[in-house]
Amino acid sequence: MLAYKQYVTISDPSKMELTNLPFRKGQRVEIVMIADDDDRAVRVDELRELFKKTQVLPQIQAISEDMIAEEIEKYRVER
Repeated sequence: MLAYKQYVTISDPSKMELTNLPFRKGQRVEIVMIADDDDRAVRVDELRELFKKTQVLPQIQAISEDMIAEEIEKYRVER
């Protein structure tokens, strides 16, 4: 089995063009796509920023550690 790796940047999510492939016409190939972890890092950063914004809201300041523990226990019992 010949394995070939090529990195591309998606500019249009509805299509992707690969060129200069090392396969012959009519050859059956398996395509596996794996997204780069950079997207995950961006999402983690966005989530951290959201946490910072929500933690300073006045209604959040009124929540105690005991209230959080009670909610967790309630969730576990109901599950």
